[in-house]
Amino acid sequence: MNHLPLIIKREYLTKVKNKSFIVMTFLSPLIMIALIAVVSYLSQLNNDKQRTISVLDETGYLKDVFQNTENTNYTNLNGLDLEDAIALVKEKEDYGLLHISAVDSLDAFSKNVKFYSEESPSLSIISGLERKIEKRLREKKLQKDGVTLAQIEASKTSIDIAQESFDGEKSSKIDNIVKLAFGGIAGYLLFMFIIIYGNMIMRSVIEEKTSRIIEVIISSVKPIQLMMGKIIGTSLAGVTQFAIWVVLGGVLMFIVSAIFGIDLTQASTPQQEIMNQAIQAQGAQAMAENLITAISNLPIANLVVAFIFFFIGGYLLYSSLYAAIGAAVDNETDTQQFMLPILMPLILAVYVGVFTVIEDPHGTVSTIFSFIPFTSPVVMLMRIPFGVPLWQQGLSLLLLIGTFIFAVWFAAKIYRVGILMYGKKPTYKELFKWLKY
Repeated sequence: MNHLPLIIKREYLTKVKNKSFIVMTFLSPLIMIALIAVVSYLSQLNNDKQRTISVLDETGYLKDVFQNTENTNYTNLNGLDLEDAIALVKEKEDYGLLHISAVDSLDAFSKNVKFYSEESPSLSIISGLERKIEKRLREKKLQKDGVTLAQIEASKTSIDIAQESFDGEKSSKIDNIVKLAFGGIAGYLLFMFIIIYGNMIMRSVIEEKTSRIIEVIISSVKPIQLMMGKIIGTSLAGVTQFAIWVVLGGVLMFIVSAIFGIDLTQASTPQQEIMNQAIQAQGAQAMAENLITAISNLPIANLVVAFIFFFIGGYLLYSSLYAAIGAAVDNETDTQQFMLPILMPLILAVYVGVFTVIEDPHGTVSTIFSFIPFTSPVVMLMRIPFGVPLWQQGLSLLLLIGTFIFAVWFAAKIYRVGILMYGKKPTYKELFKWLKY
């Protein structure tokens, strides 16, 4: 008799009715939004901080270069010597002192610029000062060669290279950004889902094994049915929890932004800042048009179908191995020796996706790893937005399914013997013996 539906139902209800599961389902979004809100608030405080920078320019080249901004004020200390300027800055408790000592030529300028401050200055502040000085020196050198400022301004040209395939399909730089976003989110979701709910399956097996409940259950249920029931039931519970997180997280983000006035998008990384600058350089209207074009160029149907199949295939493959590990050991401490071979392909897949697929989605490395079943769910999902032939997707999926079937057979062999083994730490040699039983 097929007891699989009953096992799935039991596993699902056991998980969703568990108090810790319920608490974490509703508490996790609260904690996450609270952390994001705190980081965004602190980021806003840092951005809103008023700074006063004193400038002592003994060359006279940088006159009118430093203009006051919303958060930074510049004070000219020309006429003072360096010691008096430093003493004055300390007394006023300014952010720092930019000193440009006298030079004989523009070529020696770079070695005579120093910034004095009480504490280590911000990298963005120093970079901003360097850009301003470099721009003025460039203009001075050109003027020295007989080029006027009007000619310098007229010589500036903005280039936005139009991109088009040999088949006439147009694209832009923002296309790659959108593709990276879709592929990165898909791969990251699968990675986190495997880690979180794979461990949940493993702990569930260990719990039932140590409580000896498994001895009663196994008398009327086939081990492979029990294992698959746990995998599918826990997966459904995970999907339920994830859906609640998405909905509740979205509502909480809206509430926090509306009530407290905190922009949760302020906590950006340097990479995001670079990306934002690249987008903004095109202008708001051009950016909106390119964004719409980029989204319309994406193979949405292909992405959705591939995401479903590779997500399910990848999760089932790894969850069966997690279940086998849970059956082989008596406690979570003993799982550490078996976790590395499972985590390494996942970590490798993420690294390949981030450092290789982004740079060359159709290169040899990206293509090979998108066919290896233990890395293909992540790597292929990151490649598909860039356009992958259907035959490659189909072949990768077939290899994934074939490996999953083998992994289920392999895991069921270990599961069948391991769930009734107690008091002995298994080794790889022992697991190999179990396959022969």
